[in-house]
Amino acid sequence: MEYQEYAHVFPDPHTYQAMCWLHENIFQQDASFIKQVLSSRPFLILIAVDYDNVVGYKIGYQDRPRRFYSWFGGVDPTYRGRGIASELMRRQHLWCRQNGYQTVRTYTKNKWRDMLILNLRHGFDVIGTYTDSQGEPKIILEKRL
Repeated sequence: MEYQEYAHVFPDPHTYQAMCWLHENIFQQDASFIKQVLSSRPFLILIAVDYDNVVGYKIGYQDRPRRFYSWFGGVDPTYRGRGIASELMRRQHLWCRQNGYQTVRTYTKNKWRDMLILNLRHGFDVIGTYTDSQGEPKIILEKRL
């Protein structure tokens, strides 16, 4: 497994498209908005590659001074259970510490239980909840680095 890091730059078009395809298949939502959201702020994209296939990714960005927002991430279902999501998270938090961030925040839904459990295992605390614009409850998690 190879892990690629893209800080403040986008991956090459082929890798970026493969990441977007994975996102669309996991979340059942168009990924065309990702570049638009990231282009106006400091960001980090981490990608897990197995034999030229994008099998996992993690995207985040600075949402306020010294706080990093861990936005999206996912692993191809056929590659789950191999520690890829944990390694992507570990690398993201290391990069955040090295770049002066003090906290990492993320949001998840109860239906994404594996992500909720992963966040808790990696030191996140539940700090609140809210209801999103689609009427679904979201869980707010934060970790001090």
